[in-house]
Amino acid sequence: MRPETPRITKVPELRKGDTVVVLSGKDAGKRGVVERIFRDPRGRMLGSRKTWRNVTPLAETSVVVTGLNIAKRHTKPRPPSSAQMTTGRVPASQHGGILDIAQPLAISKVMLICSRCDQPTRIAHATLENGRRVRVCRNCGEQLEAKP
Repeated sequence: MRPETPRITKVPELRKGDTVVVLSGKDAGKRGVVERIFRDPRGRMLGSRKTWRNVTPLAETSVVVTGLNIAKRHTKPRPPSSAQMTTGRVPASQHGGILDIAQPLAISKVMLICSRCDQPTRIAHATLENGRRVRVCRNCGEQLEAKP
């Protein structure tokens, strides 16, 4: 029988509101704020029937950064349907045009910016006196907090 150890909760590496820098791609070197995070906690199996390989959940994690990785979406003007007229939340008609939409980036292509030293940094984890785990900057040792 194993002695029970207290279960330590996992601290997410990136959070909504963090400032990040893009490491590669067309927006390399640009900074932005994390708007959304998409996680697939299960991972998934990739490959053909003969060669299955397990992909880690981190490979399925992506982030949407405001103002970066923008794609154009061409929309057609559409007349309102009868269901939309009754709700009152949707405008009476949808205007056509070109929309700029921020697309997700792989989490491995971005790096967190420390608010104190203003440098891209890897994230360390430290345990406080009360047992709570927090994210810490590896450069300056400052505790990292996301801005809501």
